[in-house]
Amino acid sequence: MKTKKLQLRRPWCPFCGIEVNRPTDIPDRHMNEFSVGQCSCGAVYSSDPTGHNVGAALVETLIHACGGNSDLAWELLPEDDYLTGRVEPYDEITHRVVETRSLDGRSIRGVLYFVRLHAEISDIAGRLKRKKEQDVEQVNAYSGFVPPPVEPVGADRSARQKATKRQVKKLIADGDEDGLVGLCLDDRKTLRLAQRLLYDPVEENRWRTAWLLGKVCARVATRDPGQVSELVHRLFEACSDSAASPWGMIETIGAVVSARPDIFGAFTPYLLNYAAADSTRVQTIWALAEIAKNRPDLVRKTPFFSMFHFLNHPRPEVRGQLARLLGRLNATEAVIQLMGLHEDTAELVIWEEGAPVQTSVAEQAQKALNSIQKPTL
Repeated sequence: MKTKKLQLRRPWCPFCGIEVNRPTDIPDRHMNEFSVGQCSCGAVYSSDPTGHNVGAALVETLIHACGGNSDLAWELLPEDDYLTGRVEPYDEITHRVVETRSLDGRSIRGVLYFVRLHAEISDIAGRLKRKKEQDVEQVNAYSGFVPPPVEPVGADRSARQKATKRQVKKLIADGDEDGLVGLCLDDRKTLRLAQRLLYDPVEENRWRTAWLLGKVCARVATRDPGQVSELVHRLFEACSDSAASPWGMIETIGAVVSARPDIFGAFTPYLLNYAAADSTRVQTIWALAEIAKNRPDLVRKTPFFSMFHFLNHPRPEVRGQLARLLGRLNATEAVIQLMGLHEDTAELVIWEEGAPVQTSVAEQAQKALNSIQKPTL
């Protein structure tokens, strides 16, 4: 009996036959997305390492091919508007097609799923993407958001630092933003070590650490957005773990997304899920308000109106935080409810730029009303 000879081939595009590069995680990807790539012929592909999620891979690849426009993607018809193809069995670790379906004792069942839009559809998707980018530029111009400049590359590449628990803890305690940025770019485990410091029983320390990480990640993302995206994914996973405490997690997500909504804004809708729990409600509303400061459109795309009833919540922290959020959203829909808080003198603390600010529900409601009723140019 002949044994099948092991053959490893670099994956290729089924439309043009050219070898394709390893799929990667795009910086602004949504939660649970597959890694993706693009062929020089225009085809877009995604990797399903298990081979059991081909349907989901098709949907996400099609949406990615449409420039992230899911509405357009759902209107398209196979064959009429786009072609599909697949290459298998694909091993994501070695970036090879393994015809024997087994390599080094591992079962290889991965699939590369390809989508190529027809020329006219590709042109429409391109125009819609450019229109979306123009709209974002207008929102940024109105809010005053400006992405930070790209971090310079260190002159001595051989003198890279290795992050240690003690070093990261000291940098955070000192509020050393520059030191943390440099260490993150030298050693990718820095953010993982910093995440552990969010488990601090002192609430003030958690807020300060979250704010500092937001500033650090904004700068790191100019050179290596992938490691920041990984941090946000880990934070969401920690928030969803019923056996772990979400201390500092929501606050950090809000600070990171607010600092770079142009890259990580796609994470915004997932935050709203944590407004339902008492333990994360205040932090969630604060995080959404931070994002709304720079990109109110990202929050407005969520069903934020489902939180309006929190204006009557027994905790002043919830009422005040929500009033602040609605003001930043220019939520004319909530004017009547906000007016009803003008005599609510209950006090609360809101963290602004890493510092606690003493305020009241009435003060936040009035600020919101002033913002909503301010004439636009």
